[in-house]
Amino acid sequence: MAAPTITVAEHLARVLDGARALPSEPVPVECAYDRVLAADVVCVSPSPRFDNSAMDGYAVRQGDLSHAAAARPAVLAVTGEARAGSADAHVLRRGTAIRIMTGAPIPAGADAVVPVERTVESDWAATSVTFAAAPEQGANIRLTGEDLTRGETVLKAGTVMGPYEVAAAVAAGVARVRVRARPRVVVISTGDELRPPGATLPLGAIHDANGPLMHGLAATAGALVVRACRAGDGEGMLHTALEEAVAGRPDVVILTGGVGAGSHDPVRHLDLGFASVAMRPGMPQAFGRVCGAAVFGLPGNPVAAAVSFDVFVLPFLKVLQGLRPEPETENAIAEAGWASPHGRRQFTPVVTRRVEGTLHVRPATDDGSGSHLIGRLARANGYAVVPEDVVKVSPGDRVTVRLRP
Repeated sequence: MAAPTITVAEHLARVLDGARALPSEPVPVECAYDRVLAADVVCVSPSPRFDNSAMDGYAVRQGDLSHAAAARPAVLAVTGEARAGSADAHVLRRGTAIRIMTGAPIPAGADAVVPVERTVESDWAATSVTFAAAPEQGANIRLTGEDLTRGETVLKAGTVMGPYEVAAAVAAGVARVRVRARPRVVVISTGDELRPPGATLPLGAIHDANGPLMHGLAATAGALVVRACRAGDGEGMLHTALEEAVAGRPDVVILTGGVGAGSHDPVRHLDLGFASVAMRPGMPQAFGRVCGAAVFGLPGNPVAAAVSFDVFVLPFLKVLQGLRPEPETENAIAEAGWASPHGRRQFTPVVTRRVEGTLHVRPATDDGSGSHLIGRLARANGYAVVPEDVVKVSPGDRVTVRLRP
């Protein structure tokens, strides 16, 4: 029986039905890169932790230099040196200066720092220093908590932890953060024709590009690929590979190939829901659950598999990590035209460039969305999404683009 034809939205709704965020777990903050926060990060230590110098220079009392000028410079004795990382507590006496390094605590009694390049002497080690101008009170002093205060929410739950976010959490005195567990993913490429990368190919064989493609896309989406393998079309081969895969209790299994109507397509023999989705590329799709794992059956043509991942698998992985499933899109101007099939949503790989801040796109290949053109897909920066009722995109038309991460 032929699979029913449904819309992209209908198949996505099937995929996301019942999808829930995975449990959270605490991890050291320095290991939180690319993880999604499951709880707010709250400042436990103010940043800066203490008043400190923003410059290499001299800690002074502003009142001691209030009359300093080029015509009448002020000279102060240098009575000590405050270094970054030192626990020494310095006290500034009236009429003196203390040499100070960037990041060092401000001595008690000081209310300004004069950078060394704004003093008259060039000898950093001199026992006195001359000032030809008065600083403003508070000049070049970083105040306690001016960046982050104790109890302040630094990062909200749902934030993806990049380098800046990790640094902010560290600055807030946080040692561990609570993040969503990484979705555990298994990738299985199907087909007797598949060979490992670099293998010598007999007639009819091809290198397995889909395996590394799915592995990379899943990892980029924040998942942990726990197994990647190939399964032939012979009787029982895919069943065996799937049984071994789900024994490890993954959250997601991604199958590529074998979802067509051919009698030898092995995915067709699995207990999954099959559909003909009104899209191009990527019409044949399968989805279901096996032993608790969400199993995606994607087309074997690499571009179709990549588009299918972006449209269906990626939103599912986002939900598992506590993120919203909606894609990030941007409006763009088409620099070249192309045809689009009526009644099917087209995802055209495009090359992008910006002209005075506006995104411009053109197809990455001369053959539109040709589902087998994986070599040329590497040129693409994203996909132009053409609605089902549009049959032609003309130069100058506005199109919606899903950019690659």
